[in-house]
Amino acid sequence: MNYLTLALSLTLAGVAGAQPSSQDTTTYVLRPAGVFDGVAMHAGWSVRVRGNTIVAAGPSVDAAGATVVELPGTTVLPGLIDAHSHVFLHPYNETLWNDQVLKEPLVLRTARAVMHLQRTLMAGFTTLRDLGTEGALDGDVALKQALEQNIIPGPRLIVVTRAIVATGSYGPPRWAYSFDPPQGAQEADYNTIARVVREQIGHGADWIKLYADYRVGMHGGDVATFTQDEMSLATQIAHQYGRPVAVHAQTVEGMQHAITAGVETIEHGDQGTPEIFRQMAAKHIPLCPTLAAGEAYAQYFQHWHKGVDPEPASVKAKRVSFKAALDAGVTICNGSDVGVFAHGDNAREVELLVDYGMTPTDALRSATSIDASVLKMGDQIGKISAGLKADLIAVTGDPTKDIKAIEHVVLVMKDGVLYKRP
Repeated sequence: MNYLTLALSLTLAGVAGAQPSSQDTTTYVLRPAGVFDGVAMHAGWSVRVRGNTIVAAGPSVDAAGATVVELPGTTVLPGLIDAHSHVFLHPYNETLWNDQVLKEPLVLRTARAVMHLQRTLMAGFTTLRDLGTEGALDGDVALKQALEQNIIPGPRLIVVTRAIVATGSYGPPRWAYSFDPPQGAQEADYNTIARVVREQIGHGADWIKLYADYRVGMHGGDVATFTQDEMSLATQIAHQYGRPVAVHAQTVEGMQHAITAGVETIEHGDQGTPEIFRQMAAKHIPLCPTLAAGEAYAQYFQHWHKGVDPEPASVKAKRVSFKAALDAGVTICNGSDVGVFAHGDNAREVELLVDYGMTPTDALRSATSIDASVLKMGDQIGKISAGLKADLIAVTGDPTKDIKAIEHVVLVMKDGVLYKRP
């Protein structure tokens, strides 16, 4: 038994039995005030579930033989999706990222991750794409196995193992230590990147995550790290193996490299220009803007008190770039970078999508049907439609009118299993 397997087994010992050991075959009919089906709101609809599958949704759903769950004053939605998370991280105002990577033992980080998954599920998020273990090796693959084997409760997990970074460009920074510190991601360059991509796929990666740029300029500014040839080669290898590619990109040059390589999603995009966003829209490359992480950074490191102090320059700039993405017609994912801030607060990103310019309905689409499509799972999750997985939540009120209603989750069902109900 290797150290990672031992860490996970010890951590899971305390939560064994927290999740059903076999699929619930109960038939339910959910009767809310309305149903948001992933695209539009429908008053007076009900939803019928048998086992782990939605079998009917509409105004005249047969309740014969079903356990009826009355949900007055609520809206039923597809389980929410967060397409950019880090389950092994916790907020940087608790422990700085460098210290998490260098000082927190793997067993401790795994224990935290298990609790993060449970909190996320109880908050109504039934699917996560985890975009890098940040020093926790391939621990996300083991967590995914534990979830699939019903050992622990949590969202369905899409994993990348370790993110891939250009040699010497990530952290913890070597210049800050008298030893060569462990790195929070896997390094590669043109001579090794094909091997590294294949290695990560062999370790269980569903997607490949690349860093197109990072804060390694002469004065700590963001600069492109991988060359166009390196980015294109990594993407080509990933696609050859049927793996989509997500790219961290803040700079115009980094975003351009990702667009030219033909990646599936671009994360952050803070310095994106109208022209670069027009290219993304033309190539149908979605943006995960991670608005909540940007605001968390401003609060932690610029000592910004939201609602009291004026918005700092970084937040104002993000509003401008996000509006440019909307104006260009870029598809917007809901992806928060949770882990930078507290797990279970994932709704923060959906609310900020509205605050930064989207309608509540469009923000809900981003967190359901659009994310499902981007994650290549649109035929399984993200909508309330016959034949799809029974990932359903109920919230108090109508989130198409007040997006903050998604904070008030009263029912959570994943794969037909009820984890929370009134």
